[in-house]
Amino acid sequence: MSIIETLTDVDNSFLSRRELTCNFAGLGGKLKSLEAADMITKEFKLSGKFVIPMRLKTHVGKSLVTGTFYVYEDEGLAKKHVNPTIFSRIEKTKAKIAEAAAAAKEASEESQVKEPKEEEEKSE
Repeated sequence: MSIIETLTDVDNSFLSRRELTCNFAGLGGKLKSLEAADMITKEFKLSGKFVIPMRLKTHVGKSLVTGTFYVYEDEGLAKKHVNPTIFSRIEKTKAKIAEAAAAAKEASEESQVKEPKEEEEKSE
């Protein structure tokens, strides 16, 4: 049984996009929009396409999240149709993730450098 349950899968030819609405079971309060977009990309094999998480709605009293996603072939077309605020939020989130990854990498490198120095001091 998959975590992702498809509610609707509509091909909107007028706007040249695919509109997906899915339920994520057991992820209430834990799911982030970019993680959900990655899960949708893997589940529906949408690599090379532009998946935009439009809305994630948690249900009261349940660990269920309902997400709405737009899938575009071209990023330029997506930027014409979708509110620019959504793109700025996505870019901000990606920047924060990259910063956190860089900081974690830097911290792990520092800890690896400190450990041999501490061993040398103990041996003397």
